[in-house]
Amino acid sequence: MTAESSDSEVIAASLNNPELFGAIFHRHYPAVYRFVVGAVGLGDGPDLASEVFVRAFAIRSRYDMSYSRATPWLFGIASNLVRGYHRSAARQLRAFRREATRVPGSTEFEDDAVTRLAALSQRPRIAFALSQLRTEEAEVVLLFAIAGLSYQDIAVAVGIPEGTVRSRLSRARTKLRNLIDANDESNADDE
Repeated sequence: MTAESSDSEVIAASLNNPELFGAIFHRHYPAVYRFVVGAVGLGDGPDLASEVFVRAFAIRSRYDMSYSRATPWLFGIASNLVRGYHRSAARQLRAFRREATRVPGSTEFEDDAVTRLAALSQRPRIAFALSQLRTEEAEVVLLFAIAGLSYQDIAVAVGIPEGTVRSRLSRARTKLRNLIDANDESNADDE
């Protein structure tokens, strides 16, 4: 194989000589990396970009050799991985939101029946308010309130600067307060 060989020639040759597929990686990894990191962030982006080539290598026998360039094929794999990543993140966020409104079944002395009943009565309001937040805002609220992470830990977990965590959390708190207050007012009007 030469540097001038087309992607389809390299992929075809890699079927009998697997190490040749490395040329596809070296040719296209920078562009795939930029796309994936741009789509999911630096936290998971590099691993996901590598996964594109792991999957491409595994299915290279199905590559349509009539296409001389592998770029669309690789970006199709990348797009599917990014879409799956976001679906998974959305499922996880919904689970966090459900967990945020769940009252722990603690048997500690301080956790008396009155406190539990009061908290149970707030669940629908909190769940509704959380569902109205932007995903990024709900994420930092849940990491702070449920996971008990510090601003710095949230920044690392989400892959954003600590100042952004603080501003998102502040905006989210304000929105939550307003949503809960608005819900209270509308419920009062209904009575």
